[in-house]
Amino acid sequence: MEFLSRYVVVVVLAICLCLGYIIKHSISFIPNKYIPLIMAVTGIILNVWISGWTFTPEILLGGLASGLASTGAFEMIRNIATKEELTNTDMNTNTN
Repeated sequence: MEFLSRYVVVVVLAICLCLGYIIKHSISFIPNKYIPLIMAVTGIILNVWISGWTFTPEILLGGLASGLASTGAFEMIRNIATKEELTNTDMNTNTN
């Protein structure tokens, strides 16, 4: 995992995270199972663009890692928010 963290491009990850959020919550005809594929392809395109339209294996890996990491980051944020909601609900239930 540490190996892949060297290739994550923060700008690409952030753009893919926002785009994935928009797709998930606004475009209902795209099934959720295709969002990682869309983010991987988008990550590659963005990383190639940022790199001055050069294409190397490192740029390919950076785009893939960043795009796919955005879906993992979304899930992590969603799980943390859900856990906090459950904790707050339990605390409110116990104090009544």
